[in-house]
Amino acid sequence: MKKKLLLTVGLLFMGELSMACTRVVYLGDEQNVMTARSMDWKVDVCSNIWVLPNNVSRDGSAGKNSIKWTSKYGSVVTTGYDISTTDGMNEKGLAANLLWLVESEYPNIEKNKKPTLSISLWAQYILDNYSTVDEAVKALEKEPFIVVSDAVPGESRLTTLHLSISDASGDSAIIEYVKGKQVIHHNRKYQVMTNSPLFEKQLALDEYWKQIGGTTMLPGTNRAADRFARASFYINTIPKKATSEHSLASVFSVIRNVSVPFGLNTEEEPNISSTRWRTVVDHKRKLYFFESAVSPNTFWIDLKDINFSGTQTLKLDLGKDQSNIYAGKANSHLKATTAFKFLGID
Repeated sequence: MKKKLLLTVGLLFMGELSMACTRVVYLGDEQNVMTARSMDWKVDVCSNIWVLPNNVSRDGSAGKNSIKWTSKYGSVVTTGYDISTTDGMNEKGLAANLLWLVESEYPNIEKNKKPTLSISLWAQYILDNYSTVDEAVKALEKEPFIVVSDAVPGESRLTTLHLSISDASGDSAIIEYVKGKQVIHHNRKYQVMTNSPLFEKQLALDEYWKQIGGTTMLPGTNRAADRFARASFYINTIPKKATSEHSLASVFSVIRNVSVPFGLNTEEEPNISSTRWRTVVDHKRKLYFFESAVSPNTFWIDLKDINFSGTQTLKLDLGKDQSNIYAGKANSHLKATTAFKFLGID
């Protein structure tokens, strides 16, 4: 088994693509459950923060057979290119995060008659409809839709992602499409997700590094397998009984540890993705923290101070490279505006 795991580590080191993100769930005491993620991309992902109200009618933006729904819950989300929800938390404290997974293979819509959902709305559908991970998993197991993908904006390659969800109880799930089939990994202990390989293999790699022990040696590169090992070790060794402020500091320390230096570039890998921004969801306090790689301050949106039933769509303009500067609670900087349009797929 060790030889196989070592071979897997080696292959990943040699062959992993340059897209990278990390997601980690912190399980502290009853008052401290947090989810952190880094967004790593080789160019500006044109992200902004949006407040999306509840009771909004949507469709899956994926052709004539698109699934339709009305949002039960409002949410605070960070977009990619202002055409997709990539990260966010709803008013019930459920978080959703989309990360790159090159191995993703989505269903053939010509052979599958289920309702369709554009990949741009995958995370938003979860935030709109469910309050807990368990509720979402039970619904997804019935496969109410199939995900339809499209090209990355400005590129010819297909968008290939997997989805993680977590809630205020600390429950967690990872949803992937493997050879055209939906695969759900649901367990509170699934705290970490990166990119390649498939999550099942990530768990095997994690077991390998646990045998070595994090105080003996941890892999230090920006590769997905190495980031997984570091995040897994650190998130379970930071204090579990601490104030919310100290827990937040610890969680930010972990997600920064697995971030990629901004502007990193080598002759061997000229297209390495930099960490563009990081978020931390405080599920219990319903605070959504945001930190840009090119801005000096961390700020947050307090979901408790938003009337999701009575508000318009609101936007916090983050600017080019997310360089606009905010500090502390940023609710007052949210501006009413027309909602962005999710990427439609014909």
